[in-house]
Amino acid sequence: MAMDVFGLLGNPVGHSLSPPMHEAAYEELDIDARYVTFEPDPDDLEAAVEGAAALGVTGLNVTIPFKRDALAVVEPDDLADRIGAVNTIDFTGDRPTGHNTDAGGALRALREQSDASLSLEGARAVVVGAGGAGRAIAFGLADADATVDIANRTESKAHDLADEVPNATGHGLDALEELLADADVLVNATSVGMEEDATPVPADALHGDLTVMDAVYRPLETRLLRDAADVGATTVDGAWMLLYQGVEAFERWTGRDAPVDAMNEALRSRL
Repeated sequence: MAMDVFGLLGNPVGHSLSPPMHEAAYEELDIDARYVTFEPDPDDLEAAVEGAAALGVTGLNVTIPFKRDALAVVEPDDLADRIGAVNTIDFTGDRPTGHNTDAGGALRALREQSDASLSLEGARAVVVGAGGAGRAIAFGLADADATVDIANRTESKAHDLADEVPNATGHGLDALEELLADADVLVNATSVGMEEDATPVPADALHGDLTVMDAVYRPLETRLLRDAADVGATTVDGAWMLLYQGVEAFERWTGRDAPVDAMNEALRSRL
């Protein structure tokens, strides 16, 4: 039996934590496979995907700058099509199919790492950010039957996204205090907190009944998560979303339950 090859398409990809995470899974389950990185020219995505298919690659993750363009070179599923981005390609069918595991990864992180009493069905969720991560998380929460309030620095972008997401409303950041008063879940889907000790959410808007997840995973403990912990909120760091989107891709490609603990250990040892 030939060795399975999986990988990551992006430019650049040198910073990626996906290779050690997936390699740890193969080792744990004794799967004869390798996970490699590919850095094609931004104009060569279609040729790269066709080449991967011709070479018998089993699956690819997709990252910046290719997530949106990948929609046109694979058969996207309904969720990826609605989000407008593909981060996982599966070559096991008649033609390459595209999927978005960011949404499922975010939901799994919230469900697995939050208080056992948290139910996303009927929950009121506030998503800060209307970019790529915000889109995926907002659609995922809506599909889980949560009501979604999207807050963004440029308010018009929040309204545009809310027009696409079922049961969603768009707001500026100045509405956060009012929105969070009755919220069950808060997700920061912006990069604020990555480069500096900053937060997009006023600390006095947080409360102990919230579950707060930050998509930022460097640093693991952002100012938002510290502020949330200070008021007794449940906190979920960004590495969990990163982990579970990889878990979702692994399970799609292999049809096997992912060794979550081994993948998590490999991921966090490099953060």
